[in-house]
Amino acid sequence: MKNQGFSRRLRYAALGLAWAWRRENSFRIQITAAVLAGASLLILRPPPIWWAVVALAVALVLAAELFNAAIEALSDHLHPDLHPEIRAVKDIAAAAVLCACAGALIVGLSLIISLL
Repeated sequence: MKNQGFSRRLRYAALGLAWAWRRENSFRIQITAAVLAGASLLILRPPPIWWAVVALAVALVLAAELFNAAIEALSDHLHPDLHPEIRAVKDIAAAAVLCACAGALIVGLSLIISLL
């Protein structure tokens, strides 16, 4: 995959998104939340800075979930048996997603409070 053209690398990324959509319920839920966040922006019409902040929060959550899914898939492939260290890796990756979601929630609440 190294040193391949942009269009080929873009295709690999699209395949990764499709893989996550098919196999990860959490990713589908987070995409739904992202769509709802976008719809909320359209309804509330906040200043442009809020569009950027919400977009960054959404991107962070989705990226964290994709990293988490990749770590889980690799861990399960390399060590399918239960192992305390593999469990720790998976739990830590899940905690990263939780932190990103908490940050996105704070952004959303801050947006609502700023419009009151």
